[in-house]
Amino acid sequence: MSIIEKALARKAGQVSPGIGSSDPENNGRQAAGFDTNLLESDGAGSAANYVEIDLKALEQQGFVSLSTQRRLINEEYRVIKRKLITNAFGQLAATLHHPNLIMVSSSRPGEGKTFSSINLALSIALEQDKTVLLVDADVLRPKVAKTLNVSHAVGLTDYLLDPEIKVADILLNTNVPRLKLVTAGTPHHLSTELLASDRMLRLAAEFANRYADRVVIFDAPPLLGVNETAVLATMCGQGVMVVEENKSRLAEIEQSVALLPPEMAVGFLINKAHRNQGKGYGYGYYYGAG
Repeated sequence: MSIIEKALARKAGQVSPGIGSSDPENNGRQAAGFDTNLLESDGAGSAANYVEIDLKALEQQGFVSLSTQRRLINEEYRVIKRKLITNAFGQLAATLHHPNLIMVSSSRPGEGKTFSSINLALSIALEQDKTVLLVDADVLRPKVAKTLNVSHAVGLTDYLLDPEIKVADILLNTNVPRLKLVTAGTPHHLSTELLASDRMLRLAAEFANRYADRVVIFDAPPLLGVNETAVLATMCGQGVMVVEENKSRLAEIEQSVALLPPEMAVGFLINKAHRNQGKGYGYGYYYGAG
């Protein structure tokens, strides 16, 4: 039995379904009581809330391409995103709590979760009838903005700390029409605690319910060593555990999965998986579901 099969078996032991089965969007737990005064326009159209992503540079670094060129990584993430979109908007959505909120995490740092989060966001942005919001929730070691080479004065931590900051102040429009960003924000000694705050809970509910066609991807801190990541998981209907082949330890994967809500739909993405493609070895990205 493979590493992922064992981890999935453990998840299935807690509750029968995994991704593609049943899980969380209990509409009764929607955004009851969130402060709509904080949630004005979605992404002010001003230049201050616009960033340019160098898509050519990302393509050269091996990320999903938005060009018409057919590339292996695009095909692989197309398969992965299809499972997530089906769970978020298909028949199972009624059984899930916020099925369009997807937390991407790993057991430890360095396993490729940010790479995977960005690729999922880019791939979903290629959809003609969906929009995607990528949120850098790894407030201790933020990498989304650095990887995309963008910056903004205020981000997630600033919003969570200051009630005067509105959602529109942190939402960034990009040169990818269906992709918006929220950066991690200013470092703060209570950064991780902010992820477990009531304001974060209300923000997650707002993200989940404001637009019916939106998928929200949280690039979250690793599960081991950051207790607040498990709290953030309770706000999301789906989870993607990024596992680095030949590096991630089974015991740590099992420990991480045990921290996730039992009703959450969880899939496993194997990163840096070597496989023979006829010309040496390449990298594969696989999505597993129980």
